[in-house]
Amino acid sequence: MTKHLTTAQVEHFKEQGYAFPFRAMSTEKAAEYRARIEAYEAHVGADANLSLKIKAHLASPAFVELARHPRILDAVEDLIGPDILLFGASVFAKNANDPRYVSWHQDSTYFGLSPHEEVTVWVGFTDATSENGCLRILPGSHLEPSYQHEETFARENMLAKGQSLIGVDDSRGLEMPVSAGEFSIHHERTAHSSRSNRTDDRRIGFAFFYIPTHVSSTIGRRRATLVRGEDRYGHWDEEALPTCDYDPASMAQLHQAWGQYRDGEVKGG
Repeated sequence: MTKHLTTAQVEHFKEQGYAFPFRAMSTEKAAEYRARIEAYEAHVGADANLSLKIKAHLASPAFVELARHPRILDAVEDLIGPDILLFGASVFAKNANDPRYVSWHQDSTYFGLSPHEEVTVWVGFTDATSENGCLRILPGSHLEPSYQHEETFARENMLAKGQSLIGVDDSRGLEMPVSAGEFSIHHERTAHSSRSNRTDDRRIGFAFFYIPTHVSSTIGRRRATLVRGEDRYGHWDEEALPTCDYDPASMAQLHQAWGQYRDGEVKGG
């Protein structure tokens, strides 16, 4: 028996590689999380996209709490089972009238996981619409042969390496709009992207990366956090979870993980 998704939704995810929308919290609570992102930006004096990547949840206990939200974990459990690790998280914030975009890509090429059973939960801290650049996916692409990427390092591309799939038929793209406080789910092999924000307000989403505990790292031991169930495999070391906003030990792990990815030492996501 499923906990959050219907049996039909689980089957749809298996066949198409995505499911949406689901309600995690109220629009008022989502606005509080938006305020936390903007408070972080004021604290560091820079766009959150420059640092809240790969291990963004380590910036605040509130983000770890959201990663453990029962509605989110119930949906994840319906797809990957009861023993769940939080592998990472990233912010994707587009400013008003922002030309930045996310090119078509598959996370499986960069996450360094085996087997490929990761699912990403994308939570809207604001509405995500067609006009402001909501998530787009290629239905069923998780079951197709892996696409080839080229690393363009394009200036307006929000991905660290500008990684872009070669030969994608953009007309196949399906938009996944969510309201503030709702979330979508997609498989790590599902090709996805998003367009620029053409509106007068920001679009902010927080993506959580979940894996079943039997999934291991293909690029050496790394860190993750058990958020539900039991870890009987021990493939991952524990993270230093934050005890307060901008906890120095946690932030050091966040910056290390992001720095390794940007410098090419680790293919992280």
